[in-house]
Amino acid sequence: MALSKNSRRNRIRYRIRKTISGTEQRPRLAVFRSNKEIYAQLIDDVNGTTITAASSRDKDIDASKVNKSDAAKLVGQSIAEKAKKAGIDTVAFDRGGYLYHGRVKSLAEGAREGGLKF
Repeated sequence: MALSKNSRRNRIRYRIRKTISGTEQRPRLAVFRSNKEIYAQLIDDVNGTTITAASSRDKDIDASKVNKSDAAKLVGQSIAEKAKKAGIDTVAFDRGGYLYHGRVKSLAEGAREGGLKF
């Protein structure tokens, strides 16, 4: 029997999470992609806290009225800017079970352009 798209993604997500973990110095950049929006968080898994977050629903990104891929790039730049303010320059990228393609790739490229290393 074929797996549903969501359960397949969750299996991949758990496989990724076995190897990737965030610390205070090198947090995990977690990506969540819905049909309309994209969200990114910097997570410290040791303390179980979110350091900072950005999404396509933020007022400055939402007001720019760009397509979803360009919005993802803006989210990446926004999370990089917030990370710099928090004194973070390297992260572990967690694609959340999504393919590194399209909006997820755009977010990662935007974060790299913003100065994050991963």
